[in-house]
Amino acid sequence: MGMTIAEKILAAHSGHDVLVPGQLIECKTDWVLCHEITTPAALRMLEERGMDRVFNPDQIVAIPDHSVPAMNIKAAQMYQKLKSWVKEKGIKHFYDVGRGGIAHVVLENTGLIKPGQTLVSGDSHTCNAGALGCFATGVGSTDLAGAIYAGRVWFKVPETMLIRVTGRTQPGVTPKDVVLEVIKRIGADGANYLVMEWVGEYIDNLNMEGRYTLTNMAIEAGGKTGIVAVDDTTRAYLQERGISPGDYTEYTSDADAKYRVIVDVDASAVEPTVAYPNIPSNGRVAGSDKIAVTHAYVGSCTNGRIGDLRDVARILKGRKVAEGVQMIVVPATQLIWKQAASEGLLEIFVDAGASVSYPSCGACLGMHSGVLGPDDVCISSTNRNFVGRMGDPTAAIYLASPATVAASAVSGFISDPREYNDSIEAAD
Repeated sequence: MGMTIAEKILAAHSGHDVLVPGQLIECKTDWVLCHEITTPAALRMLEERGMDRVFNPDQIVAIPDHSVPAMNIKAAQMYQKLKSWVKEKGIKHFYDVGRGGIAHVVLENTGLIKPGQTLVSGDSHTCNAGALGCFATGVGSTDLAGAIYAGRVWFKVPETMLIRVTGRTQPGVTPKDVVLEVIKRIGADGANYLVMEWVGEYIDNLNMEGRYTLTNMAIEAGGKTGIVAVDDTTRAYLQERGISPGDYTEYTSDADAKYRVIVDVDASAVEPTVAYPNIPSNGRVAGSDKIAVTHAYVGSCTNGRIGDLRDVARILKGRKVAEGVQMIVVPATQLIWKQAASEGLLEIFVDAGASVSYPSCGACLGMHSGVLGPDDVCISSTNRNFVGRMGDPTAAIYLASPATVAASAVSGFISDPREYNDSIEAAD
């Protein structure tokens, strides 16, 4: 019986030759990713039970990112807890404030996580790493505690949804639009506890940044994780980070693998998409309604990479953010911030009237650096638009690509970035 990529990875990490969906397994974890919000709770559980140890300090990565630099005393205490634990346990893979950024984006570029491996973290967007052909998923603090202590986690083997994306997108249409289109079709629970496996001509021609955007938002459809098979694009990306093919195991889905459902998408038919409040599946074509915005936000583990910032700069160059609109741009990591500076992107943002912030999760989860107030209307490149997600519960959050965010910031209302295709085509 054929198996999917995810089933093969889980089988290899649980001592089975064959796995079937629904089977309960104890799975070895290659990596545990920790940040300052969920990790302290896991550590308290271990300390209270006299289980204060780590299974292997060399297989834990610690990256504070949610509310850093600390916004208040409580945030400072959580940061201190993570940092002191890192020092006490000899955890060498620690990317401190000023040396890291958003955990998922930092990790994807370290060369630590590799195809065929398993990764867990107390953060739902851990599925981001699935673009590397690994099984990566978020867990609760209790399971995180078990992973830290024993290097193992219990899983029910998930079924898989196959998403076949053919063709190529129009100018101005991005991977964020593709994933929002898929979530619109299947619903916010359409992939509940499923692996979302991405294949097809569009994926074959997509760079790693775009693939990370697709796998990152698996959780917004209820998915267990997202995954993309290793190909030449993946291998070249890893080679640039000092990882050769002999350093990892590639898995591909068998031709007779069983899928719960197959979703077919024609990329050429996808339009710039905006998820209206208050759910990521509430997608409509950008510019369908003339909705005035007060805030425009670019950043997050979904869309704070250098390609995203270039998309924004192409539209903002020589233009101004509309009066009454507060625009914040958050490069996802220190390295991305530095690259954006060297390319002159930060100067373009500032000249346009945008504020450039430091690498962190920022306002994405309503904790820090740009939180929304009552009745604010925000167009955001983040991943969730639930009530109160980015601040006050009366604020309205519209999810979109960085290009759509930039176009909307310039016009002052939610706009179709294809109106600025002359800027995009000239840059290309």
